[in-house]
Amino acid sequence: MALGSLLAKDPAFVAQAAKRNGVPGIPGLPHFAPKAKRVIYLFMSGAPSQMDMFDYKPEMGKWFDKDLPESIRMGQRLTTMTSGQKRFPVAPSIYNFKKYDNNENGAWISELLPHTGTVAKDLAILRTVYTEAINHDPAITYILTGFQIPGFASMGAWLSYGLGNETDNLPSFVVLNSTWTGRKEAQALFSRLWGSAFLPSKHQGVLLRSAGDPVLFLSNPKGVSPKVRRRMLDALDELNQQQFNEVGDPDVQARIAQYEMAFRMQSSIPELTDLKKEPDSTFEKYGPDSKKEGTFAYNCLMARRLAERGTRFTQIFHRGWDQHFKLPKDLPNQCRDIDQPVAALINDLKERGLLDDTLVVWGGEFGRTIYCQGELTKTEYGRDHHPKCFTMWMAGGGVKPGIVHGETDEFSYNVVHKPVHIHEINATILHLLGIDAWRFSMPVQGLDARLTGATRAEPVSEIML
Repeated sequence: MALGSLLAKDPAFVAQAAKRNGVPGIPGLPHFAPKAKRVIYLFMSGAPSQMDMFDYKPEMGKWFDKDLPESIRMGQRLTTMTSGQKRFPVAPSIYNFKKYDNNENGAWISELLPHTGTVAKDLAILRTVYTEAINHDPAITYILTGFQIPGFASMGAWLSYGLGNETDNLPSFVVLNSTWTGRKEAQALFSRLWGSAFLPSKHQGVLLRSAGDPVLFLSNPKGVSPKVRRRMLDALDELNQQQFNEVGDPDVQARIAQYEMAFRMQSSIPELTDLKKEPDSTFEKYGPDSKKEGTFAYNCLMARRLAERGTRFTQIFHRGWDQHFKLPKDLPNQCRDIDQPVAALINDLKERGLLDDTLVVWGGEFGRTIYCQGELTKTEYGRDHHPKCFTMWMAGGGVKPGIVHGETDEFSYNVVHKPVHIHEINATILHLLGIDAWRFSMPVQGLDARLTGATRAEPVSEIML
């Protein structure tokens, strides 16, 4: 018992134990051999501006302050924030772009993301993602659950339910909310974005807090020893088991499993968040913010540690990307928050042999308009919501490295080649994990609910190995 207690604090032992003691998913999954075992999803809440970061449009310099042609807009639906504008003046990006070697035709990436550019050879950049949602909350709900309305299970919950976990000491689905330095007013994030809805509640995401105990009530109250806590849980388990025998409600078993997971987390979570054994080189790699709890850099380091320990799905949210005004003031700060940590995470996973079976996804809920919202000057502009095309990227986990997929028109307004719907993004993620999106469903109130919505969505085969 003493040896087991000591070994439980050793990361190498924890990783090996995870492989032996994993939590199984549902029978029949995966449907076929997976390329990826786990996912790290970096979600830029608020919608990053694709033409200021990844979708290079040098010809737009000639269009400064000219009206967006109706032949480009084609009567597209607008938000109420710009629908009343008398004009839609084109606002070219003020940022320089560099063409990075990606072992193919090169990838144009903004000067705002110099570190991300260094890992261009590892990225599959999709410039032609689109959605039907035009406002934040339905758009985020749409891409993370498959539906614009609440009440459906999130991506992490689906994967926890279907595939289980590689470890029984940590949750299969962990959520990390990051601080940000751009626009301070940001869209709220609702717990349904990591909720389990109609799936057993044990599959909902566990939100790790950035201050105090990472999980509420992780520490025992004063006067309650681990031995007493164990006796309490055993007695509670007996009562719950009696109730299950009487009513047969599977939620009772889920409740038992959650209590047991909470008990195991009292040792596994402190070990996870203890960074004292990380060498100085790790913090140099992720940047100075990686020592500050709650920052995006810190959370990227946590994501790597969770991947090592067998967590199936890690979701990192970074808010503040909603630049309706003062984009040149706020966007550089947002990019500075994420740029170095993103590159560090890719390189760190690669160096540890984890990138091959860890899928990293980066993106937001929609894109931004080429036309300006509000006042336009040579150094000042803002952009409204734009669902018709935006950029995401993937790396590792069976994704072709070093490619750029699809083309948009010269205004970064419409897709002209190889469109990718957000349902196809989700179908691709599932496929890389060995899941046929159409066969992975659950009947809910007369509907076969799926992460990819109610219609068939195919994975993007061109970006997969």
